[in-house]
Amino acid sequence: MKFRPCIDIHNGKVKQIVGSSLKDQGDKASENFVASQDAAFFARLYCEKGLKGGHIILLNSSDSEYYERTRQQALLALSAYPYGLQVGGGINPSNAEFFLKKGASHVIVTSYVFKDGQLHYDRLKEMINAVGRERLVLDLSCRRKENEYYIVTDRWQKYTNVKLNSETIENLSDCCGEFLIHAVDVEGKSQGIEQELAAMLGNTCKVPCTYAGGVHDFHDLKLLKELGKGKLDVTIGSALDLFGGKMKFEEVLAYIG
Repeated sequence: MKFRPCIDIHNGKVKQIVGSSLKDQGDKASENFVASQDAAFFARLYCEKGLKGGHIILLNSSDSEYYERTRQQALLALSAYPYGLQVGGGINPSNAEFFLKKGASHVIVTSYVFKDGQLHYDRLKEMINAVGRERLVLDLSCRRKENEYYIVTDRWQKYTNVKLNSETIENLSDCCGEFLIHAVDVEGKSQGIEQELAAMLGNTCKVPCTYAGGVHDFHDLKLLKELGKGKLDVTIGSALDLFGGKMKFEEVLAYIG
């Protein structure tokens, strides 16, 4: 298990939010933490600590009045840590190369591939052709519905009809370099991980996979390592002291490292 740091950007600020609260209308979200530092500060810190494979997520839609401010923060982070961070949020074949040239190690994609609730293999092929399979991260973030997990798109607001299960994971494993999976129902709540989801991912994933959502103490890290059979990497957001939480950044690095 590796620690994968994050830089979530909303309305031009580095934030930690409650994932299920995010709304495009009015660019609203319930905030756990708003950083006084810019995105480059966190990118430099991650670079100094040698942490690779973290993700920058742009949490505004491209038609938001705040999008350009959010994009500029992302570019500052990429400039501060070239090829050390992945970037996601509104990525498509026409802008993916731009972010890679600006220093992203990978691009993270959901909504372009899962359009109108469906998984479009033609669109997935377009992304692979644009950036190469190894530099493509599929974000399979999910929410529960009728006691099953479904992949969600458009900044976690829209359910697809695609279940996140072992069959889906296996079908997509040859189509990307990595998976990023936010357990959206617990994202930003620091109330514990989605154990069933973690166990399924640990049993199924054959490519690198990062789990995010609900980690709030070191017991959760131990549990995630056990359920994920050591194969799942982890992101910690609101619980980390960098973002106002109680888990000390240095202690997390020592525990996982």
